[in-house]
Amino acid sequence: MSRIGKKAVAIPSGVTANVEGQTVKVKGPKGQMQVVLHNDVSVAMENGGVQVQPRSETKRARSLWGTSRTLVANLVTGVTKGFETKLEITGVGFRAALQGKNLQIALGYSHDVIYPIPEGIAIVVPKPTEITITGIDKQRVGQVAAEIRDFRKPEPYKGKGIRYANEFIFRKEGKKK
Repeated sequence: MSRIGKKAVAIPSGVTANVEGQTVKVKGPKGQMQVVLHNDVSVAMENGGVQVQPRSETKRARSLWGTSRTLVANLVTGVTKGFETKLEITGVGFRAALQGKNLQIALGYSHDVIYPIPEGIAIVVPKPTEITITGIDKQRVGQVAAEIRDFRKPEPYKGKGIRYANEFIFRKEGKKK
């Protein structure tokens, strides 16, 4: 039994949820989103919340049960609070700046990296060494953060590069004489 899947997703006030077949549509103050769930799970509106149940007792259905419930919960959280990921830039001369609808990052290459900001994502640069990515879709926020981090991943010797704010970089010892 899925411990997460058993719980219904509560719909807060100011948010409307609509279930049509396998499609769950959620509309809130920050926008609207929808997700199409797999056929191995059934979804229904019950007691002011969205309830997800497996259609059968197969391993696949039970595996998708908790995942589907979490996807619906992420929709509700996204349209109410939104999601945020922070990146930190470490290294001499490494910095970021917003340039219109692009993020310009100097990472020690012969050229600056220009990253076009996708629709539905907001990027703020409070300091030249910090990047804050916000949006209502958790998957897209994480994907954008991963793409920006991939331009220069943190290296293990000096820790230079772009890392998540809560990420720990395992440091290696340098050469010995």
